[in-house]
Order: sequence, then structure tokens, then C-alpha cells
Amino acid sequence: MEPQNRTIVEQPELSLYYKDFGSGKADYCIVAEDAGKVIGAVWTRIMDDYGHVDDDTPSFAISLYKEYRGQGIGTQLMKRMLKHLKKYGFEKASLAVQKANYAVRMYEKVGFKVIDDNDEEYIMICSLQELTD
Repeated sequence: MEPQNRTIVEQPELSLYYKDFGSGKADYCIVAEDAGKVIGAVWTRIMDDYGHVDDDTPSFAISLYKEYRGQGIGTQLMKRMLKHLKKYGFEKASLAVQKANYAVRMYEKVGFKVIDDNDEEYIMICSLQELTD
């Protein structure tokens, strides 16, 4: 599959992931670096995205360069962000993931559970109170 043209991020359903980032109560980002180069990031915000469940629950987004996938980096980013959200008083976090995405297993491993689905995606929730430190 060829990468999308970069202008795709200007579409309203995608720009909500970054527009005015840092202005919301759940706007957080953690990055992974290798030799000073950002190789991946996980970020959260409360937004009306595909994984939106309510106005108090941050939604997750995560991205890693392809060559860094499958090495546990995404898992570590997710765990750190979940701890961060718990520390700042959030009760749960959500995300949406395509059913065919290999990352579904990783999300389950870090504590997310499927609460709803449609033809293409799972909506998942992680209860932060159930996390162990």
C-alpha cells in the first residue's frame, strides 16, 4: 500500500487530531526517539473522532515509522501515556482501530477492551483504575 499524499491531513476528520493541539485538558504527546530522530509518537485529546465515547475521555492516536514496528516501542508508548492519564485523574481512555489491524492485540495487551464495533472498526476502552503501576 502506497503512503497517502500529505495533504490528506488537512481533511476535517483528520485535522482534529492536531489543530490547536495543546489547548485541551487531555492534549498530551509522548515521542520515541532513536539517535535524535523522532521515530514514533502517541498522543491523546478529547475530540469527536472515531473512538469518541464521551466528553471526559481522551482518545488515543499512535504512529511509528514502519521500520520501528514490532519491537515493543508502541507498547511502551501506550503504557506510559496510560500511566500519565491516570496520574492526571482521567478514568478511562478510548480508541478506534480497524478490525484487520495487527495492533488490536497490542491494545488488548496494554488493557483496552472492545466495547462496540461496526463493519470495519472496534471501539475500545481502557479503564485506568484497573491499571497496575
